[in-house]
Amino acid sequence: MSKPDDAVAVPGGWRSAVRGNVLAMGLVSLFTDFSSEMMNPLLPIFIAALVGGLKAALWVGLTEGIAETTASVLKIFSGRLSDKLGKRKALVVAGYGVSSAARPAMSLAGLVVTALPALQVVVLKFLDRVGKGVRTSPRDALIGDSVGPGVRGLAFSFHRAMDHFGAVLGPLAAIGILYAFLGYSRWGARPTGEAVPAEEVAAMRWLFVVALVPGIAAMVTLLGKVREIAPKAASAEPQLSAWRRLPRRFYAFVGIVAIFALGNSSDMFLLLYAWSRFGMSLVGLVALWIVLHVSKIVFSIPGGVLSDKLGRRPIIVAGWIVYALVYLGMGWSGRAAWEFWALFVVYGFYYGMTEGVEKALVADFVPSEHRGTAFGIYHGAVGLAALPASVLFGVVWTALGEPWGPRVAFTAGAALAGVAAALLIVLLSKTKRT
Repeated sequence: MSKPDDAVAVPGGWRSAVRGNVLAMGLVSLFTDFSSEMMNPLLPIFIAALVGGLKAALWVGLTEGIAETTASVLKIFSGRLSDKLGKRKALVVAGYGVSSAARPAMSLAGLVVTALPALQVVVLKFLDRVGKGVRTSPRDALIGDSVGPGVRGLAFSFHRAMDHFGAVLGPLAAIGILYAFLGYSRWGARPTGEAVPAEEVAAMRWLFVVALVPGIAAMVTLLGKVREIAPKAASAEPQLSAWRRLPRRFYAFVGIVAIFALGNSSDMFLLLYAWSRFGMSLVGLVALWIVLHVSKIVFSIPGGVLSDKLGRRPIIVAGWIVYALVYLGMGWSGRAAWEFWALFVVYGFYYGMTEGVEKALVADFVPSEHRGTAFGIYHGAVGLAALPASVLFGVVWTALGEPWGPRVAFTAGAALAGVAAALLIVLLSKTKRT
């Protein structure tokens, strides 16, 4: 496959993939995930405490579905806007700023206004994802513009690895905060169906407040270290015309990714499943989240390097196949907790083979002046599928109950992943190596 010209002359050696803007944006993502992943492993349980365990799956699906869909719509327009303006950094700063303020505010849900506390979480999660929608496409376009095509897979995978490193540090900090408030009294397994104790709810609220600190560190790094790289030319053509200029193979890829995303419900359901089925404590859930992100780190760099050497799509197919097998295992595993832990480790392989590699393939498809638009369409398609994926997962779980609700939902996700992998194999066989 022929590569589009880059916007600026960038070095192609591997060192260029781990310095400059890529390193700076990696640090920004590290601090941001430090903040968000202090909270995310506990957010489903926080919602369960606000609404009761029986309704938790439905509210988690609603929260994640609305939030991710909002982000996805904004990613479409923020990417195109960054192309038209010829600037990326201002949108990135605005997006990270909104998210850094919204996340800690969740500590107040149900306190200042007591009515509809779960809805307050939905609204704040919505604002958090507004920030994500504004920043993501310009950020990815900026990373794509900052490196040569020969190390693009490594650059995006390095960025994801830094993101996941922050997602390890955040839960470790959360364990320290939980210990400070709870000691060892609530660290063991708990009876399934037990209501969330008041002291655990209070500990989670304080933890959400502390999440403001790494958010501030992310903003300082972003403002001081990230350098603007303008696209090749600010496009003056009508928006739809720019969309029509993108290659057909790019749209075929986006369509297949959207099919996969329809079965890719929020990982918050995995934590809720561990809590409801296996009786994991708050600390157990945080530890499970750490294991997942360590696994993501281990596989992210190899996934990017392999994609630079072997092509992008064989690596993505491998990741999707593993995803399907893991989801089947999640739904049909027994009551042994070690099986769930093992599946979480393998689940990190899927992330390592796909997260950075999919973005590198998007950047490969299009020239710099349309790269923000392309990332917006890609992220938009993935995220628009997140609403039905997460909401339907929650509805099926709630309607069928245990154990068939999660079992059917996980199986459906695995089936869609298998269909997407098969379609990408067909596309791979009919196009040049990419």
